[in-house]
Amino acid sequence: MIEFEEYFGKILDGKIVACDKMRRISEILIERYLAPDEFHFDASIAKRHTQFIETFCKVPSGNIGEPLKLQLFQKARLQALFGFVDDNNLRQYNECLIIEGRKNGKSTETAAVEIDVLVNDKEGSPQIYNVATARDQAMLGFNAADKMVKQDATLSRCIRKRQSDLYFSENFGSIKALASNTNTLDGLDIHCAVIDELAAIKDRDLYDLIKQAMGARKQPLLFCITTNGYIREGIFDAQYEYATNVLNGTVRNKRFLPFIYELDNVDDWTDENKWICANPGLDTIKSRVYLREMVQKAKDDPSFKPTVLVKDFNIPQSGSSAWLPFEWIVNESTYSMDEISHSYAIGGCDLSSVYDLTCATLLIRKPNRDEIFVLQKYFIPQKKIDEALGADTKQVPYKLWQEQGWIEINEGAQVDYSKVTEWFVDMVRKYDIRPLWICYDRALAGYWQEEMLEQGFEMEKTAQGAFTWSQPMKELGCALQDHKINYNNNPILRWCLANTGVKSLNKDGIESIMPVKMHKDRRIDGMVSLLNAYVGYTKHREEYLPYVR
Repeated sequence: MIEFEEYFGKILDGKIVACDKMRRISEILIERYLAPDEFHFDASIAKRHTQFIETFCKVPSGNIGEPLKLQLFQKARLQALFGFVDDNNLRQYNECLIIEGRKNGKSTETAAVEIDVLVNDKEGSPQIYNVATARDQAMLGFNAADKMVKQDATLSRCIRKRQSDLYFSENFGSIKALASNTNTLDGLDIHCAVIDELAAIKDRDLYDLIKQAMGARKQPLLFCITTNGYIREGIFDAQYEYATNVLNGTVRNKRFLPFIYELDNVDDWTDENKWICANPGLDTIKSRVYLREMVQKAKDDPSFKPTVLVKDFNIPQSGSSAWLPFEWIVNESTYSMDEISHSYAIGGCDLSSVYDLTCATLLIRKPNRDEIFVLQKYFIPQKKIDEALGADTKQVPYKLWQEQGWIEINEGAQVDYSKVTEWFVDMVRKYDIRPLWICYDRALAGYWQEEMLEQGFEMEKTAQGAFTWSQPMKELGCALQDHKINYNNNPILRWCLANTGVKSLNKDGIESIMPVKMHKDRRIDGMVSLLNAYVGYTKHREEYLPYVR
């Protein structure tokens, strides 16, 4: 029995504690192993790669000079990655995503994979790249590979370090570090790209260009290994969602291989028996004593808890200063327009400035439903998107959100507030959703208020500050925690909620709170628009509820 069979078989037998996603990929792999189709499992090819790594690669830090001994979980997933081939012995999988807790040997494993595919993958002139947002980060993996080469007599004779790469003259291949200056990516002919810490990649284009640069290779490989992170609605969240859909069968892609190690329940972070679900190297690579100390620190210091949840257990969080934990924010419930039509509503709006993101909100209750339905539309000027494409906000997928219908992009440099008015009017005319009050920022309304009044809407000025927002914001937070806010799985609102920090003001023993941006480039306009509507809801609740229909 090879390690592939042992590891995934033990997961299915319950002998190895694993999360739902690892049990699912184990089922898929064993099914493919037992019932091959156009791809079959070749044990000799699978073992060729793991044996090469253990024969030639040495530990790059710590116990320097010792042979790298792959753990059972590492051997099994590498054998799965390399062992499934077609009748021409070409690999089935061209992309692998591994999500696991920190200190489980990620950087060492990626360096070993780089050397293996450089020397042992039967590819002519393979270009291997270690990819990261910053060159310093990319150099970490490159330097680990360099140390492995220097410590082995055979590798050091045939792989030469040049100014910018590791060069293997036998097949004209090389390993290079590559940072996220995407202007340098055009024209690359990549055989293998390794992304260590995908969650830190802010630029969606970097991933896409790397993927596209593999098109001329017979069996390319994109190898991503990462923990979870704090950047929401970026490339990590997109890949995580894609991997989840592959595992549950809603997306069919036989070329994509995901291994996701995580806790299934956030409450399990204090259960030592469940720690291995997110940390496959626990007790062999990662110290249980160390993890126990981290968990205890998180118990003693709540500000440290998000770091442990994200980095040790792969439970998504918004950030250490976030208003709400990410698990409170996420609500995948959806609704159809038929469900919420013919309703009275309470409106809210955050006009921001004419040069930025604007959001309109309708808050709706329905009879015999505990949920509060939230309907939103976003508006942004084209110039703002053009500026974002050249800045650190490049990962925000405005174009995708436009295609999905969440946002309207106005030509030019300003938001056309008349479009906001049109949306509210359309909701009345098309769906009979009639706002009784629309709460707005009196400081930024300008001519828009008059335009809305002319259309017959009841406009209510709402001061933007802790005095007005504090209690509604606390109630809104509780409703989000209980998942009673059904926002139709709107990705922009989810992003805005994840970007929201909280500023606490204490006066005369009374704590007041208000929303703040956790980063200057992150938008919270959708949350503010929702909060303005919620101000109206809490103020007019008794008046509004009799109109629920």
